[in-house]
Order: sequence, then structure tokens, then C-alpha cells
Amino acid sequence: MKYRNLGKSGLQLSELSLGSWLTFGKQIGNNIAKDLMHLAYDNGVNFFDNAEIYANGESEIVMGEILKNAGWARDSYVVSSKVFFGTRGLIDSKPTQKGLNRKHITEACNAALKRLQVDYLDLFFCHRPDKTTPIEETVWTMHNLITQGKILYWGTSEWSAQEYMEAHMVAKQYNLIGPTMEQPQYNMLHRDKFEVEFDQLYKTVGMGTTIWSPLASGVLTGKYNSDNIPTDTRMGIEGLEWLKEKTVTGQNLNRIDVLQNLAAELGISMPILAIAWCLKNKNVSTVMLGASKVSQLEETLKAGEAVHLLTAEVMQQIDEALGNVPVRPNF
Repeated sequence: MKYRNLGKSGLQLSELSLGSWLTFGKQIGNNIAKDLMHLAYDNGVNFFDNAEIYANGESEIVMGEILKNAGWARDSYVVSSKVFFGTRGLIDSKPTQKGLNRKHITEACNAALKRLQVDYLDLFFCHRPDKTTPIEETVWTMHNLITQGKILYWGTSEWSAQEYMEAHMVAKQYNLIGPTMEQPQYNMLHRDKFEVEFDQLYKTVGMGTTIWSPLASGVLTGKYNSDNIPTDTRMGIEGLEWLKEKTVTGQNLNRIDVLQNLAAELGISMPILAIAWCLKNKNVSTVMLGASKVSQLEETLKAGEAVHLLTAEVMQQIDEALGNVPVRPNF
């Protein structure tokens, strides 16, 4: 396992990490969750990602029990949570149970600490921007949580470049600690925001990234086609119809057919090609893996070994297959 700094910070994360969205406390049993975390940790993974909304808080409870009983030194791993949606979701939450106001952020942090059974969160993300709360209030609250020792770094998820910079401007104005990282979606099918909109943030404020969905929610595994949409995957989960509509398109499936042939020529699987492609980008701090089976994680943990296969020629072939104008930085 290789490690990368989280942006300009001194914190080093494993280049591959483990996320729990849609799996822990929901799609898989607790024993499988335990096996996945132990497999990841034994292979050098040191970052485990979570959020208050995942399985309505149950995901953090499951992960907390595993961490409690694993016997791992607390200083050997990094664990995160996210705040915005509450544990009930925006629709079912009362006004004070969601958002990025001081009350909810503070209470959400305390609740996450209790569910995860840890004394502090290494990373704490603002899960979405909150248009109803002044950015000054959010930045001040995150700064205070750091000074209280409850969190070590704070960041954002699915914020725009402008919103991220506004947080930094407020932090600079009041001499506060600004965000260290952003958690965006990044994969072969979703790249413009990461590569174009965020481009200056890597240079100006040293933004770190903990990217999610490197396999485009499973589409880049190659197991989907126009005649076969498996129902036992996250695409078949109720409430994620929007994900299927945006990702499982005829154009994308045609692109993946070409990419699968390229992966075969390289002697690797399609998932490994897709994850290695993400790792090729120097602005990726860590690629978050998701898995519902141990065999899936065993495979994707090998992606780091395939990065050297992605030569300039291969990267050009991938861009041609995707039909995209290359916008990545020099690799």
C-alpha cells in the first residue's frame, strides 16, 4: 500500500480506503462488514469513511463496534463522519436536526463520536452546502470543534469550487482553520468537476480529495448492459433510481465495452483499470472503495499495482474510448 498526503496537510492516507455508503448497516451483514474492514486494514488501508445519514446512523454503529473490538491502535487509522442530512434525512428531520448551523454540527459531531465509539474524528465533512446558514457560522463551528479536540481536520463534500473558496476566505478573514479536503465523485464517467472546476484549488489552497464512486456505482465493473441491470446491486436499491438514470446509459455502456477490451489487453480486470485510472491523477489523495463481498475488495485492493500499466499511450486510448477531450493534469 502506498500513502499520499491529504492535500497540503501532513496527514498521510492510504491511496485506497474503505467507504460504508449503502453497505454497512444496510446492504450487508455485520460479519461481512467486519471481514471487509479487517481485510482492508491488513492490506494497509488506514482510512474508513462514514456519515450520519448512512443507514440512518446504523452504519456508524456497526463500524464503531468493529473498531472497538479490532484491537487496532487508535493512532494507526483515520475515521470520518459527515454532517448535513441528519440521521432521518432532510424530509423527516426537524429544522434543528439537519443543516450546517452551529447547533446541528455540534450535536451531530457528539452523536457520531458516540456511535463510532471514538474520542475524536480525524476527518469531519460538511456533506452538502447549506444555503440557509451563513458560511461564517459553519467555519467558526468547525474551527471550534478542532480547538476542542473533537475533530482534527474538516472538509466538504459535493461543494462547488466557489463555495470551498468562500470557506477559505472566511477562515483567512477571522484567522480560523479552513477546510482541508473535499469529497467529490470522480471516475471515468464523471471528471469535469474534479479536473476543471477544482483545478486551481489544488494549487492555491492545497485542497485534498477523498474521492467516491471510482466505479461509477458499479457501472465501470462491466457487469451492466442494456439487457441486464442486476437487482442485487446498489443500482437496484430503492431510492437510487436517479443514479441509474444518470449513469446506465447506452453511450456509457458502449464506452465500457471498449474499455473492457483494453483492460483485457493489459491483463487486468475492468474494475482495476477504472480504479488505477483514478490513482493516476496526482490530485487524488485517496480512492474510496466500496464492497458488498470480500472477493470484491480483494480484487480492487490490487489496483495500485496496475498504475504503472497506464502509460501515456494507454491513457490516450482511454480518453479516445471515453470520447472526452483530455483535461487531466500532466501525469
